[in-house]
Amino acid sequence: MAKLSLQEQLLKSGLIGSGQARTVKSEKHKQAKQQQHNKTTTIDAVKEQAQKIRLEQEARDRELNQLRKQDEERKQIGAQVKQLIEQNRLPKDNGEASLAYHFTDGNKVKVLYVSKTVREQLTRGHLAIVRLGKQYEIVSAEVVAKIKLRDGAGIIVFNESMPLAENQEDLYADYQVPDDLMW
Repeated sequence: MAKLSLQEQLLKSGLIGSGQARTVKSEKHKQAKQQQHNKTTTIDAVKEQAQKIRLEQEARDRELNQLRKQDEERKQIGAQVKQLIEQNRLPKDNGEASLAYHFTDGNKVKVLYVSKTVREQLTRGHLAIVRLGKQYEIVSAEVVAKIKLRDGAGIIVFNESMPLAENQEDLYADYQVPDDLMW
């Protein structure tokens, strides 16, 4: 005897009608289709989630690459500035004729001993003081212009050069200074 399904056995025994058997069969078929559809939507949702994660990872990778690139550019600019300062710095004059030149770096007052001519050139804007690591160096105004193009953060003292006034001595010519003035 061949194995009969429960539905066929119930039909033979007359417990259910053929109409009921068809509706049960169609409902089973609908449920199977629904489960198949749910499986595909679950698979689609998993694929969608994986796609979203992959896109987020790519965005993070792009951002990290951008940060690395900016860091590398900063290092290159720092190396260029360092090279400019090292190649163009003026020798420090620590002789007896050195004068103390006071300047501020941030909120601290620093002192650099320079000659009288260097001090005058610093005040007129022909020379400037720049930071190289923890040291201070004196460079020319042309070098400062090149440094400003790259990164102006290391420039400590740079007085914009002013044209020399021919009548600078004449500014106080109208005022007489008494000879017997004691300081």
